[in-house]
Parts: sequence; C-alpha cells; structure tokens
Amino acid sequence: MWPCMDAQLPHLHSGSSQTELVRGRRPRLAWRRLAFGAFLCATPWSARAADPLPYTVTLATTGIGPLDAALKGSLRLIALRARAPAGPFAVISRARQDVARLTEALESFGYYRSHATITVAGLALDDPALPDRLESRPADPPAPIAIAIETGPLFHLRHVALEGAVPRSAATAFTLRPGDPADAGHVLAACAAVQNALREDGYALSRVAAPDAVLVPAEQALDVTVRVTAGPRVNLGPITITGLHRVHETYVRRRLLIRPGELFRPSAIDAARQDLAAVGVFSGVVIRTSSSLDAAGTLPVMVDVAERVRHAVSFNVAYSTDLGGSAGATWTLRNVFGNAEQLNLSASITGLGGTDVTAVGYNASAQLLKPDFLRRDQTLQFDLSALKQSLDAYDQTAVIAGVTLTRKLSKLWTASVGLTAEQEQITQEGVVRDYTLVVVPLSAKFDSTGLTNPLDDALHGMRAALSAAPTQSFGSRSATFLVLQGSASTYFDFSSIGWTAPGRSVLAVRGLVGSAQGATSFDLPPDQRFYGGGSATVRGLKYQSVGPLFADDEPEGGAAIDAVGVEFRQRVWGQLGAALFADAAQVSSGNTPFEGTLREGVGAGLRYYTPIGPIRVDVAVPVNKPPNGDSFELYLGIGQAF
Repeated sequence: MWPCMDAQLPHLHSGSSQTELVRGRRPRLAWRRLAFGAFLCATPWSARAADPLPYTVTLATTGIGPLDAALKGSLRLIALRARAPAGPFAVISRARQDVARLTEALESFGYYRSHATITVAGLALDDPALPDRLESRPADPPAPIAIAIETGPLFHLRHVALEGAVPRSAATAFTLRPGDPADAGHVLAACAAVQNALREDGYALSRVAAPDAVLVPAEQALDVTVRVTAGPRVNLGPITITGLHRVHETYVRRRLLIRPGELFRPSAIDAARQDLAAVGVFSGVVIRTSSSLDAAGTLPVMVDVAERVRHAVSFNVAYSTDLGGSAGATWTLRNVFGNAEQLNLSASITGLGGTDVTAVGYNASAQLLKPDFLRRDQTLQFDLSALKQSLDAYDQTAVIAGVTLTRKLSKLWTASVGLTAEQEQITQEGVVRDYTLVVVPLSAKFDSTGLTNPLDDALHGMRAALSAAPTQSFGSRSATFLVLQGSASTYFDFSSIGWTAPGRSVLAVRGLVGSAQGATSFDLPPDQRFYGGGSATVRGLKYQSVGPLFADDEPEGGAAIDAVGVEFRQRVWGQLGAALFADAAQVSSGNTPFEGTLREGVGAGLRYYTPIGPIRVDVAVPVNKPPNGDSFELYLGIGQAF
C-alpha cells in the first residue's frame, strides 16, 4: 500500500510588523482535523481525591456541525467521566487541560480569535473558592460543568504558494486558493493531493514538506507556503516474490499486472495487489517498493504473499415449507496443480419434508476450476453431478457432465460458453421417460453492485443475465429447441437522496422473462419447462405451482414465463433488519411470455446480518392461490432472496 504524505504540523511564524500575538500568547495552529477520539488515550491521570466527584457536562453549540463534533471529541471531561472517575482537584486539572484542547480544535477550523470558558459548579476554573466548594459538595446532584464557546471571526488564506520544481500534474492537484477558510483539514488535504499526484506521475521519492504558515491577525488571515521536492521520475525495477510454497512462481508472475520497466504508479501497484488477492489461493498479499533506487536507477519491488490453507470444508442448510429442508457439505482443495486450480466436492440431502416434495433426494457434484486458462481472466470449468428429486411436478434421476469456458470481459461484464450432456429418467403423471440432452449453454452477465461474494447484501447497482441454450433432446420424444432467458435485479439505497444512513433502507426489484422456442411444452422434457412459484419467482406460492396444471391439479409446466418482485429492506436495530415484499409471475403453455394466469404473493421477513451474509426468514401468503397451493410459505436461508 502507498500511504499519503505523513500528516505533520505546519511551521507557524509570526508575520513581522503586521503580525501580532493573540490574547497575549504565541498563536498555535493544529493543521489536522484531528480524530479527537484518539486524543483521549494519552496522559494518565494520577491526581485523585479520596472520593470521586460526579459531574455533568454541558457543551454550548456553535451551530457548525463538524466543529461541534470536534469540540466534543476533544473533551477529556466527557471521555473520562465514566471510565476514570476523579476527585475535585483532578476534575479541575482535567478541565484546565480541556481549555487548551478546545482552543486547538477551534484553531484547526480557522478560528484564531476564539475563546473557550469552562465553569464548574458555577465558578471559574481560577476561582480560589472552587476546590473547597467541590470538596464540600454532596455526591448528588452531580456538579454541573458548563462550557461556553466564542468562535470569533473565521480566518482565511491570504497568500498561497507552492514552491519547488513542481510538475504540472502535481501543480494542478493543488487546490488551495486565496480566500479559502484557514481550515487545517483543507490545507493538509491539498498537500496530500500534491503528494499523491507526484507519486502517481512516477515521482516515487518525492516529498511534500509540512505547510509553512504565517499568521496575520490584523487581517484575520494566514499565509501558507508548501515546499515540494519532486526528485527523479522512476520506473519499476526487479520484482521479488516471497512466501510461495505450493503456488508456482511462474503463475504469479504471469498474473501480476505490473512489470519491470513500467512507470511507478501507486494505483497500478494497488490494482495488482487486489487482482492477485482475488485469485483465491492467498490469504494476504502485500506489494512494497524499496525506499531507494538500485544501481540501474529503477525502484525494486517486493511482493509478499501468504498462501491460504489448502483444504477447507463448508456446510449449508436451508428450509422452506414447499421444498422442505436440505443440508450439505463442500470439501475444497485449493491450488491442485500449483496454478491456483480449485477442486470442489459437494454432497447434500434434499427434500426433507415439504409440501411439494414426495421423497428424500440427493445432489452430489464435483467441480474443477482452472483459472487463467490460455489467457488471464479466463476460467475453464469441469462439472460432474448426480441428482435425484421427487417433486409434485415430476420425479427425476439424472447424471450431468459439462465443461464451461468463462471470460471476464470487463469489470462489469462476463461471458461464458459451454457444452453439457445429461442422461435422465423422469416420471410425470405415471409415465416414465428417458432423455439424453446435449446443450450448448451461452450466457452474458452484468454486475455493477461491486460485490464479490453473492451472499453479501447488495445496496446499489444492478445484476443482469442473458442466456441462450440450444438443446437437442434424444429419447422417446426427440426435439430440438432453444431456451432463452433474461433476468435482472437492481438496488436503490435511500441514503443516495439523503433519507437514511447508508445501507439502512434499500429497495430491491427483480424481473425474469423466459421462452422455449422450437418446441411445444409437451415436446420439452419436464425439467426443461418453465415453472413459477417458490423463492426464485413468487414467494407465498409453493415451488412449481404457478402455470398450467394437469387434470389432477399437478404442475404441467410451460414454454414461457415472466416474473417480477419488489422488496423493501430496512435495518431496524444493530444487526437486525426487516423486509416487506410482493412477487408475481405467470407461466404459459405457449412460447410467448406475458400470457397465462397471473399469480401473486406478499409477505414479510426478518434479517440478521452476519459477516457471511444476512440470515433470512420470510413468511409469505398467496394473493390468488392456485388449486394445488398452500395457505402460506416459510423460507429460511443465508443471503437475500435476490
């Protein structure tokens, strides 16, 4: 990582004949907008009376929010009141030191003729009678401490200068102008911007000195000079990689986004660090540069990595009243052949109860991922799975094998193409049929949520997916067809319009459209048809209950679907949240969406937010229940519904 310029206090001078002392003392300048809470950890308090003095603190407001927060944060009287009770003399000493802290906070915001006054039990801190009055006070009521603030005039910058051989890019980044408030935070931010611009332009050894400030009280102004030493513009030198054990160094070097001879740029180095960390085989990645140039005049680079534990086991559980419970485990082997390959072996039991399930099923799978296949950001994936499920719509036993090539096209887009073969036996309405399917799945995905973990809570942006699956079905009813599907979800955080704090109130909307072209619904194998209902489409209606039905009210499935859902998510208290939602969908026997009987469901849920994602509990009821529907549905799982 590349830190900005070290935050330093400026050099403050009295300006010759036109500069005077303020309030009989040499003025001081705190150029940081201090994180005053950290200020509270210093100076131990040893002066204690035998009996602690209870007290209350009232701080007058200045009407300037950030300044009021800084003043409050600077007060030991507040920070130490509960955790370090003190006697009368220690409280008086604490208050006297707080006067200096208040003054420093005021000056850091540009108020150099300010005045802070503290009274304890109605008496000034220098009143000789104060110690005796506090010693004789009863513990109840607590002694009142009142703090009054006079900000005085706001000082402004008069002359601003950037000295040294400053490259144009860095000079442009210096935004201080005469007339700006003499705010320490703004001055230091401008200096940091110059330092960042220098480094981003290749000046790795550049230095921006602490601002040199001259106080001019007669004009209520400051003169500020910032001295810059740019140094040479340098390129990256040799790259050394340490910490590797099983991962091949050749793979890491191919994956690195930086190369020797490239211009030094902190943003490029950090991007390389993040990219390498995202590979999945490292628990930590640090990229450092030397503090000096080598003999060739380049800057050596050190890449330090820590490999993750090679083996991992994860567990998953879920429950809904329609599909019942499921439980499973995944065993992961990382870095199988030394080039960040990953093997996942999973097994789960499904259909543990549930109104849409007639027997217990299973799902076992093996998956091998080979990243950066032939080129970076391109993954080759092999899948083999076996499943058995017994649903109201059909019973299925299948073995599926496939290979998929996925390429990351940009930060937002990915695309994939694959080849899948499936051998299955399906029983529907008492008729047993065997199918052999050959599928060429094509897909494109868009994601602007900024999340890498699908279980994390999306607060903004959009997810969208388009897929086309040309399919050849062999068996008792052979068919050639194309399954098209598009889905999208978007998220709106009400903090963007100032209504709430970030992440507290979020509106989520999803939509789905699908159609099977080239075959009627009865030409399609039952598992290739569209069904509505369940957490993926309409909560409140059980799985596969939306759509055409057989004469016995069992699901028939259709050749087209459309669905929409709206959910409002609200953080209530701490890690606890709630949600209100409404879903609707329709499935038609023809190939055209937006036909058929529209079914709706509404409901509410609770969310408990954890580091691995929100734990979700939803209860939903149908608005217009189909003949085979339930009166309500309950859903439990990890992660949002969408």
